[in-house]
Amino acid sequence: MKSEIDKYVTQAIRKRREELGISQEALSYLIERTGTCIANIENGTRKYNVAHLNLIAIALKCSIKDFFPDKPILPARTK
Repeated sequence: MKSEIDKYVTQAIRKRREELGISQEALSYLIERTGTCIANIENGTRKYNVAHLNLIAIALKCSIKDFFPDKPILPARTK
Protein backbone atom coordinates (compact mmCIF):
# COMPACT_ATOMS: atom_id res chain seq x y z
CA MET A 1 0.00 0.00 0.00
CA LYS A 2 1.34 3.41 -0.96
CA SER A 3 1.85 6.00 1.74
CA GLU A 4 0.23 9.42 1.48
CA ILE A 5 3.53 11.01 0.47
CA ASP A 6 4.13 8.33 -2.17
CA LYS A 7 0.67 9.03 -3.59
CA TYR A 8 1.41 12.75 -3.68
CA VAL A 9 4.76 12.28 -5.41
CA THR A 10 3.45 9.86 -8.03
CA GLN A 11 0.46 12.12 -8.75
CA ALA A 12 2.82 15.08 -9.20
CA ILE A 13 4.96 13.07 -11.63
CA ARG A 14 1.89 11.96 -13.58
CA LYS A 15 0.50 15.52 -13.72
CA ARG A 16 3.76 17.02 -15.02
CA ARG A 17 4.27 14.16 -17.50
CA GLU A 18 0.74 14.58 -18.88
CA GLU A 19 1.11 18.39 -19.08
CA LEU A 20 4.09 17.84 -21.35
CA GLY A 21 2.32 15.14 -23.37
CA ILE A 22 4.93 12.51 -22.55
CA SER A 23 3.86 8.86 -22.32
CA GLN A 24 4.94 6.62 -19.47
CA GLU A 25 6.99 4.56 -21.91
CA ALA A 26 8.70 7.64 -23.36
CA LEU A 27 9.59 8.93 -19.89
CA SER A 28 10.97 5.52 -18.97
CA TYR A 29 13.15 5.66 -22.09
CA LEU A 30 14.31 9.21 -21.27
CA ILE A 31 15.55 8.08 -17.85
CA GLU A 32 17.10 4.94 -19.37
CA ARG A 33 14.87 2.43 -17.59
CA THR A 34 12.61 -0.34 -18.87
CA GLY A 35 9.49 0.68 -20.78
CA THR A 36 7.21 -0.09 -17.85
CA CYS A 37 9.28 1.66 -15.16
CA ILE A 38 7.17 4.83 -14.96
CA ALA A 39 3.89 2.89 -15.19
CA ASN A 40 5.03 0.75 -12.28
CA ILE A 41 6.11 3.78 -10.23
CA GLU A 42 2.83 5.57 -10.90
CA ASN A 43 0.69 2.54 -9.99
CA GLY A 44 2.74 1.72 -6.89
CA THR A 45 4.20 -1.64 -7.91
CA ARG A 46 7.74 -0.22 -8.07
CA LYS A 47 9.42 2.02 -5.53
CA TYR A 48 11.46 5.00 -6.57
CA ASN A 49 14.43 6.63 -4.94
CA VAL A 50 15.90 10.12 -4.97
CA ALA A 51 18.13 9.27 -7.93
CA HIS A 52 15.04 8.19 -9.92
CA LEU A 53 13.23 11.41 -8.97
CA ASN A 54 16.23 13.47 -10.04
CA LEU A 55 16.33 11.76 -13.46
CA ILE A 56 12.57 12.21 -13.85
CA ALA A 57 12.87 15.92 -12.97
CA ILE A 58 15.62 16.36 -15.57
CA ALA A 59 13.52 14.60 -18.23
CA LEU A 60 10.41 16.62 -17.31
CA LYS A 61 12.39 19.89 -17.20
CA CYS A 62 11.42 20.78 -13.66
CA SER A 63 12.86 20.74 -10.17
CA ILE A 64 12.82 17.63 -8.03
CA LYS A 65 11.12 19.74 -5.37
CA ASP A 66 8.12 20.14 -7.71
CA PHE A 67 7.20 16.55 -6.80
CA PHE A 68 6.89 17.35 -3.08
CA PRO A 69 4.27 19.29 -1.11
CA ASP A 70 5.08 22.60 0.54
CA LYS A 71 4.16 21.16 3.94
CA PRO A 72 4.60 17.67 5.40
CA ILE A 73 1.79 15.18 4.82
CA LEU A 74 0.65 13.36 7.92
CA PRO A 75 0.41 9.59 7.61
CA ALA A 76 -3.21 8.40 7.33
CA ARG A 77 -3.15 6.78 10.78
CA THR A 78 -2.19 10.05 12.57
CA LYS A 79 -4.80 12.30 10.97
